[in-house]
Amino acid sequence: MATKSTASTDSAALAKAIRMCTESGEIVMGARESMQSVRHGKGQVLVLAANAPADNASDVRRYCALSSLPIVEFAGTSMELGSICGKPFPVSMLLVLDAGNSSIMEMAKKGKA
Repeated sequence: MATKSTASTDSAALAKAIRMCTESGEIVMGARESMQSVRHGKGQVLVLAANAPADNASDVRRYCALSSLPIVEFAGTSMELGSICGKPFPVSMLLVLDAGNSSIMEMAKKGKA
């Protein structure tokens, strides 16, 4: 049970960090825009929804590995990720260009999420 509550706490902390990042930082939303930015060497961390399309997820993982960009796995769906970002549509992945006041970079470095 402790691991389940720890996982939900980590998930809530990640959701809060993503929301703070959208409000105070700079992000790129969507698979096409995120992959294009990663290919150009932009970004600090990539957030990937659990139900992102498999072909897009494998492509972006390869690009991130080549550029040593950390990937944070978001346990929720793309609809949940979109609502955290304040959008009424699904967001399968987002790229953080500037973290702002968010703690998402610390989460990516620790590998918690």
